[in-house]
Amino acid sequence: MRDKSSVPISRSEALPQLVAATGGSLMVGILYLIMPSSLIFGPNWLPLVLVLALASPALALLFFAEQGMAHRLIRPFTLTLLGFLTAALLVSVGLLVHGLTASQPLPGRALLKPAALLWVISIGVFAVWYWEVDGDGPVGRHRRRHQAIDFQFPQQSDGNTAQWVPAYIDYFFLAFSTATAFSAADSVPLTPRAKVLMMAESSISLLILVMIVARSVNIL
Repeated sequence: MRDKSSVPISRSEALPQLVAATGGSLMVGILYLIMPSSLIFGPNWLPLVLVLALASPALALLFFAEQGMAHRLIRPFTLTLLGFLTAALLVSVGLLVHGLTASQPLPGRALLKPAALLWVISIGVFAVWYWEVDGDGPVGRHRRRHQAIDFQFPQQSDGNTAQWVPAYIDYFFLAFSTATAFSAADSVPLTPRAKVLMMAESSISLLILVMIVARSVNIL
């Protein structure tokens, strides 16, 4: 009898998850459209265009390619997209810090808007990271019958006997909690890579909220 854990995730199961994660990435690209150009390396529209360019093949593969091949090919597109979005976020945070510490720093009001945008962008970026890393992504989680791998949600504390499936919104909430409380509200990181991701997000959020926003309010 074929092991159920080796059966690929069906399109009907994978599509909503992929669409949700793609929507989160598109949100990041759209927010960059209203980011001051001085805080972006390149044109404002570049992140959105790259999100569309990298997400479209993944969606096309899910529909038209053989299942096993599609799952193997989608992940590189997703990881490439995440790498770009993370690099763009770090560059923007660095440019904002430079603008804050320059000999003639930007006015407080000019700092508050981009700081708030970067904080929201960081949540969007890390939500997709958590979604893709936990259990090696939705396909890996499906094959492991959604047991706790990198993150343990409350529904998985009993071994997930009910076969509960974490959705993208669960990872978005995890990212939001990490950005606001610098810790997970209801989830537990179980592996080193999960802990490193949460530390990275907390560090970025701390830099934005404490150092940049506090300084901005101070010079209003």
